[in-house]
Amino acid sequence: MTRHQNSVSIFKIFHVLGRRETLLKLAGIQITCSEEKERNIEKAIRFTKIAIEKGAQIICFQELFTTHWFPREMNKRFFSLAEKADGLTIDTMRRLAKEYGVALICPIFEIEENSFYNSAVVIDADGEILGSYRKIHVPQIPLWEERYYFSSGNHGFPVFETKFAPIGIQICWDNFFPEGSRILALKGAKILFSPTAAAFAPQRRWETVISSNAIANGVYIFRVNRVGSEEKQDFYGRSFCISPEGELLDKPTGMKDSIALIEVDLKNIDKTRKEWPFLRDRRPEVYREITENIEPNGSRSRLE
Repeated sequence: MTRHQNSVSIFKIFHVLGRRETLLKLAGIQITCSEEKERNIEKAIRFTKIAIEKGAQIICFQELFTTHWFPREMNKRFFSLAEKADGLTIDTMRRLAKEYGVALICPIFEIEENSFYNSAVVIDADGEILGSYRKIHVPQIPLWEERYYFSSGNHGFPVFETKFAPIGIQICWDNFFPEGSRILALKGAKILFSPTAAAFAPQRRWETVISSNAIANGVYIFRVNRVGSEEKQDFYGRSFCISPEGELLDKPTGMKDSIALIEVDLKNIDKTRKEWPFLRDRRPEVYREITENIEPNGSRSRLE
């Protein structure tokens, strides 16, 4: 009897320890931004330290978190806001990541030689830059005049092997193009981070499309939205995280500066994919038409 009790106790211990290894605490930081970059960085650091005190291991900021929303208009003076992937912002955040042993997703206005990108630089827990994702689907609509500033990303869909989990990134408009999420899932990403800059658009639309991507690919997706009233837009925050089953893991944040803290269990990904084997049952041999440009009249041309 005693032996049986001991074996059960040992089983429970290993079960709990194993679960702890798959549990991660994520943080999404949404803050109002001014036109002073240094002030925005200082604010982001303050919120990051709060998230770290709460146990966050991977922390993501909103789209273009160091600047005001300059793409509201086409103005050549705003190109001066761009910086290199190893510039002031990232150098500062690298030191922060190394000091506290956390991974950071830092969306910035990036310049490389003569090209500009809407990027997210990923910094691992040792302070090393793992690389960057550059927004591929760049909109050009009123108040989001992004093609004036940003080239379409040329890094494809990289998966970043952080200390805690393999992750992928889809920035704002990218979320409405499901191919990217599918590619990231197939390449091994378990968590997708989605920094956004949404104002006016119904929250339900974002929840629906991100839930769909999470379900179809069996991944966690964490949307981190801008917040605050700027010259022509009211960014509404309401950041949230969706489970591989497509469920909200907590209520969305409010419409003020705040931190969304979410605990995820990576084991849930394998469990969900076994129950709903969408990746297993794919038929890539019949998807060739997706690489063609199909017009409404049915005519086709090969996409380059």
